[in-house]
Amino acid sequence: MCNLSFVIEPLEKGAPALSVVPLVNEVRLTLMIGEFEREHNYEPAGGYAGLVPSAFNFGPLDRYFMAETRSEAYDKIGYYLLGCNCGEVGCWPLTARIAKGAQQIRWEGFKQPFRPERDYSSFGPFAFSVDQYRRTVIELASVFLGA
Repeated sequence: MCNLSFVIEPLEKGAPALSVVPLVNEVRLTLMIGEFEREHNYEPAGGYAGLVPSAFNFGPLDRYFMAETRSEAYDKIGYYLLGCNCGEVGCWPLTARIAKGAQQIRWEGFKQPFRPERDYSSFGPFAFSVDQYRRTVIELASVFLGA
């Protein structure tokens, strides 16, 4: 099983907008996907940043990351895990399905919606224990309560 955590940091140095960067086994998802794209000679490669909750209505982040926030877009392209380094999630996102089971939650089926020809089938999947994952996303959501 993988370990999920998040880094909450300014999108840009000195900027007030906070971004949420997922870490899988203590490695930033932004670094993992950038390396994957470079290894596969995808151009452009990288260019991702954390999600900016103040710039997009994700709803409560614990419900969002538990795939309890439903929409036609999430059903079609997946849940946003990363946005563009400009702060706009719709500009250059990385998406994935969040699959929930009794013992684990998996991030799978990664996509870059603006490059449908790219094959991300060998990126992930990442499986997390339900208990550890739930605790982590509840803790994340508590940081943004009332923000």
